[in-house]
Amino acid sequence: MLGGGALSIWLDLRLFPRIFQNIYFHILAFLFGIIILRFVMQASRNTGKMLAKFGREGKVKRLDTNKLVTTGIYACMRHPMHFGLLFFPLAFAFILGSPTFILIIYPIELIIMLLLIKFAEEPEAIRKFGDEYKDYMKQVPFFSFNIECLKKLFGKNTKHF
Repeated sequence: MLGGGALSIWLDLRLFPRIFQNIYFHILAFLFGIIILRFVMQASRNTGKMLAKFGREGKVKRLDTNKLVTTGIYACMRHPMHFGLLFFPLAFAFILGSPTFILIIYPIELIIMLLLIKFAEEPEAIRKFGDEYKDYMKQVPFFSFNIECLKKLFGKNTKHF
């Protein structure tokens, strides 16, 4: 992201100098970026709590799981934490106030992250949980835009645990 940020600023000064040098754009973009960042952090907090509470049996390293979680937000989508984290580069782009990062760099990073989830995370989960995960894949979508799921993911209320 830092390299993308530096590249985007360099490109902004050449492609969008009027926008990039507009203080009002930066103020609005910064505020919007902070709002997005708040949602990203809330999603990470909510999914992390679920995994810590339901994803471990016995002695397991911190931040590791040995039990497939299929309840709460994980009943709505298979990768809720990743879904929330997909917006982190967008928050960074807005905080930076870079039109190039927002319009060009972020979509490229988004595609790369989606490919990593599909071709690295999913196969790892299949290796780890086997047929249980394959059955889960048939029942639960990769991501969900269902309003109730999004409330569970981004909401402050953790009663859904």
